[in-house]
Amino acid sequence: MDSKSPAWSQMRQLQIGLLVLMVFGGGFLFGNQFSVSQAQTGYDIPDELETALIPLVEAYNLIDTQYIEEIETGTLIDGAISGMVESLEDPYSTYVNAELAPFVDDRLSGEIEGIGATITLIQETGEIEIVNLLPGTPAEASGLRPGDVFVSVNGEEVFGLNSTEVAALVRGPVGTTVDLVMRRGVELIEFTVERARIELINVEYELLEDNIGYIRLANFSVDARDLIDDALVELNAADLNGLILDLRNNPGGYLTVSTEIAGLFIEEGPILIEEFGTGEQRTFRVQDGIVYQTFQDGSERPFAANAGYAGVDAPIVVLINEASASASELVAGAWQASEVATIIGTTSFGKGTVQTLSTLPNGGSLRLTIARWLTPDGISITELGITPDIVVEMPEPEEPELDTETVEPGTPDAEELPDPQLDAAIEFILGESVDLD
Repeated sequence: MDSKSPAWSQMRQLQIGLLVLMVFGGGFLFGNQFSVSQAQTGYDIPDELETALIPLVEAYNLIDTQYIEEIETGTLIDGAISGMVESLEDPYSTYVNAELAPFVDDRLSGEIEGIGATITLIQETGEIEIVNLLPGTPAEASGLRPGDVFVSVNGEEVFGLNSTEVAALVRGPVGTTVDLVMRRGVELIEFTVERARIELINVEYELLEDNIGYIRLANFSVDARDLIDDALVELNAADLNGLILDLRNNPGGYLTVSTEIAGLFIEEGPILIEEFGTGEQRTFRVQDGIVYQTFQDGSERPFAANAGYAGVDAPIVVLINEASASASELVAGAWQASEVATIIGTTSFGKGTVQTLSTLPNGGSLRLTIARWLTPDGISITELGITPDIVVEMPEPEEPELDTETVEPGTPDAEELPDPQLDAAIEFILGESVDLD
């Protein structure tokens, strides 16, 4: 058959159209050139895109007609999307299929079904490691530790999977167990951990000695600003001698919420700069409790309305560490640039990008990096992090004796370690010298 016959041409264009619909999906086709309704109802494919997609269609046809085993179309589509996302070489752009999508990003909803560990990708090696354990969770009780690297989950080797895929594999229904093989140093350790419903306590607060308020924020969930406001009322913030906001091990959350929380201590002024792939920049600033987004042509629009100034008339210290990421770094960077708070701890993680989460027509979940964010003075913190005004290291935890076979849930909690970073924050507020040795 002549490959250029009208019938073949029509079939090829139909196949290309179907693949475009299944592979690209959503509302961001060709940089938002087409709307969702157009993507779902059909459109004329530009010639340059049709030409570019011919190898994809022909590869699909060859696999469909000649591969030795039968394979479902959905599996091929998942593979095509995963391949496109992996080609971006961006650790924060990820795709998971429809089976795993329900377990993606439920951390900000207030509770999760899983083991209670925060994980991240090691960019240099492509491995996934634990960076934080939530207190009182099965992960902590089982003997898992920050720095442990995933080797397999339920017998499936995970090297090459992204952090979203590994998280989705680890999570599951309450009462079921997950078998993990982790690498700690050069040693492989097996864990069997029972999943639980983990209610996330996002804000904790207390009044320390010398009338110093302490608030710990676990993540930037949708209600984080309201919870901090409630804590400030309970602490009688207007009469405090000082305030400590603990963002250590806080992996981030919603951009909107981070700008609202930045307004706590910035009465008026810039919060961040958002930079897109086109080179366009947008500035976020707060005024009268409202965050405005200013565009390059000078126009602006309200972005968030819950950014009221807290009016704390006392020294403010923000604690960060190497697991403080994304939104944590955004607000710490804004406060540092505005000189409204003193940052104490260790250099933060260094995640200076913004992602969106979209559900595709096939049920898969696509997280895509859409912008970089810069501090108000135009500095990118990507791979650099926020450097504290006062650097204070934490002591290394002692290695516990651990059975190298299987560690069951129920291991006693480790003894509480000293907290020199918190001590340094208190000393700073009281006007005492901070010992950095």
